[in-house]
Amino acid sequence: MMRRFGSLKRIISSSPEKYLQRRCLSPPEAATAQLLSTENEPKMPAFDYTPPPYTGPTADQILSKRKEFLSPSMFCFYNKPLNIVDGKMQYLFDDSGRRYLDAFGGIATVCCGHCHPDVVQTIVNQTKKLQHSTILYLNNEIADFAEALASKLPGDLKVVFFTNSGTEANELAMMIAKLYTGCNDIISVRNAYHGNAAGTMGATAQCNWKFNVVQTGVHHAMNPDPYRGVFGSDGEKYAKDVHDLIQFGTSGNVAGFICEAIQGVGGIVELAPGYLSAVHSTIKKAGGLFISDEVQSGFARTGSHFWGFESHDVVPDIVTMAKGIGNGIPLGAVVTTPEIAQVLTRRSYFNTFGGNPVCTAAGHAVLKVIEKEKLQDNAHVVGSYLKERLNALKDKYEVIGDVRGRGLMLGVELVTDRQQKTPANAEILHVMDQMKEMGVLVGKGGFYGNVFRITPPLCFTKEDADYFVDVMDHAMSKI
Repeated sequence: MMRRFGSLKRIISSSPEKYLQRRCLSPPEAATAQLLSTENEPKMPAFDYTPPPYTGPTADQILSKRKEFLSPSMFCFYNKPLNIVDGKMQYLFDDSGRRYLDAFGGIATVCCGHCHPDVVQTIVNQTKKLQHSTILYLNNEIADFAEALASKLPGDLKVVFFTNSGTEANELAMMIAKLYTGCNDIISVRNAYHGNAAGTMGATAQCNWKFNVVQTGVHHAMNPDPYRGVFGSDGEKYAKDVHDLIQFGTSGNVAGFICEAIQGVGGIVELAPGYLSAVHSTIKKAGGLFISDEVQSGFARTGSHFWGFESHDVVPDIVTMAKGIGNGIPLGAVVTTPEIAQVLTRRSYFNTFGGNPVCTAAGHAVLKVIEKEKLQDNAHVVGSYLKERLNALKDKYEVIGDVRGRGLMLGVELVTDRQQKTPANAEILHVMDQMKEMGVLVGKGGFYGNVFRITPPLCFTKEDADYFVDVMDHAMSKI
C-alpha cells in the first residue's frame, strides 16, 4: 500500500529524543522506542578498513574558525555539520571514526573511490619528482594524458586544453565558440548550471545561482524536462523553442549552444528524447558550435556510455569536463577539433596551473582505473539495479514524485502532491538528516531543493545500493 505524507510544518529535529517526545511519548517510552528503532535499522555492509584515531581539532573548533576566516557564502549540509576526516573507496569517516556510505561522491567528483591506492600512489610519485614547472617546458605527463583523453572521444575531438575546474572549462569553451564563429550569442537551457564566473553565470539559468551583475548575450531555451516540462517527453517540441530564439532573439546566427546531457545541479534531469539531436541540427544551420558540458555526466558515470552526450546520437564541437576527471584533484579540460582550436593562436592564451604535472598524472591514473576495474560496466549494472529499487520505493511512498537518471547519476524528487508536483522541501531535509543518522550521505538539489542527488563513487556495489534504499525506506516510514 502506498504511504501518504502530509507536509511537515517545520523541519523535524534530527535528535531522536526530541522527535519521540513530540510524538507524546514519556521519557522511558521514548528510550524504549529509540532502542527498538535502532535495532530495526538496516545494517551497513561490512568493510575491511579502520581509519587511524583522529587527533585534530573538534568540529566546533573548525566551525568557529570557518565562521571567522572563511567566506560567509559557504554553507554546510545538516543541522550539525559533519567533520569528515578520512575516506576509503565508497565510504567516509568522521572524527569519531564512524563510517558513512557516500552516495554523493563529493558532488559527482569521486569516481574511482576515495583515496584509491592507484591514484594516490601516482600523485605521491609525481609530487616527489616534480610538483610544478610550467607548460612552457616539456613534460610527458600532460602530453600522455591528453593523448589518452582524446582516445575516449569520437570524431576529430582530439585537441585538449587543461584548466583547473568546470567553470574555467565552460568559460573557455564559450569564448572559443565566439571567436570561431564571430558571433556573441550563446543559447543555454533553463534550469542549467555551468559555473559561477562571469560568462558561465550568464549561461547558468537558475536565479539561485546568479548574482545581480551584468550578463549579456545568453538566451535561455525552454527546459526539455520530461517530469515538469509542458511537453512531457516530446523532445522535438522543446527543440522548436531554440529555433524560435534564434529567429526572434538574434541576428539569425549564433556562437553556440551549451548543454548538460543530464542536468546535475538542476536535479538530475534527463533531457527529453530527441531533443539534443534536433537542437544540434538547428544550431549548425545557424552557424553555431555545439558545446557538451560533461562536468558531472562524463567519465563513465552514466554507465551506458563514457560521455553523457553519446546517448543522444550527437557529436559535439567542444566537450568540457572536470570533477570525475581527477577523482578530487583540481582539474578540468576543454576538448575540441584542431580547426576550432586554432582560434586561440590569435593571441596568447595561458593558464598557469592548467596541465600541472601532478594533476595530469592523477587524471591519467583515473582513466586507467576506470578501464582496469570496469567502472563503466559497474555504473551501468549497479545503477540500473539501484534505479529499480528506487522505483519500487516510489510505488510505496506517494512523497516520491519521480525517479530518474541513468547509471550512478540518479535523482529522486520529493513532492507533497503528485498531481500538483508541490516541492516537499521540509520532508527532504528530514529524510536526509535521518539517513545521515543511519550512516548514509546523499546530495540535494534541483531548483526547488527537493531532489535527492545520488552520485556515488563508481565502485558502489549492489550491497551498497540495497543499504541505501533500505535506509531511505526506513527514514520515510518514520515520518
